Amino acid sequence: MSGEACWQLEVLTHGSENQPVVVMDSFVSDPHGLREDASFLSFSQIGEHYPGIRAVVPEAMLRPIVAALAPVVRDVFGLGDLSVVDSFYSLVTTPPDALAPIQRLPHFDEVSPTRLALLHYLADDGERSDEDIGGTAFFRQRSTGYESVDAARLPAYRAALADDLAAHGMPNAGYIGADSPVFERIARHAGRFNRAILYRSNTLHCADIPAGMPLSADPFTGRLTVNTFLDAVAL
Repeated sequence: MSGEACWQLEVLTHGSENQPVVVMDSFVSDPHGLREDASFLSFSQIGEHYPGIRAVVPEAMLRPIVAALAPVVRDVFGLGDLSVVDSFYSLVTTPPDALAPIQRLPHFDEVSPTRLALLHYLADDGERSDEDIGGTAFFRQRSTGYESVDAARLPAYRAALADDLAAHGMPNAGYIGADSPVFERIARHAGRFNRAILYRSNTLHCADIPAGMPLSADPFTGRLTVNTFLDAVAL
């Protein structure tokens, strides 16, 4: 796994908080090799919240990526000393009607603003549209206006969410679409083969899984991604 010096890189911001998302196309030199690697691994459920199966990516494979990302992370997020917390090959496999309640809502991975999430799309898009292969969406909690949740906001976010769900009820079983009474979608980044996006882990987000998309456990036909969680320090 190696980063490309010729990344097609774009920095976008969304919402009233102007949270940055770095979109990088042609992310690695051999994306097909990563799919091949994933096909030899044993996938299983890891963690309570991911709606599918995962296999661990060795940290050694990520070192060139981390080194290549360092100047981007410094310039966009004002962070340094980048390190890997964990990384997984991931396949969304849970049927919409089998999702747990928490999987029907946008989420954040961490409250620390120095944690970053790197999502690398490896599903073969072929002739399919962006809507067919899914992407990643970002949200605002309507009652608080929060688009990210840090430690100071966490109690108010939880209290507001409890009140909101008491008033509106849990969403029906299914993957999150666009707007809802509780959350407003403020951005969507389309998934494309060998595209990666980098964003703060404390932003409210979710996988955008179109209705009818195959939820295969085969890395060659399913929604394969590499989900990497990074830590850094403020400069």
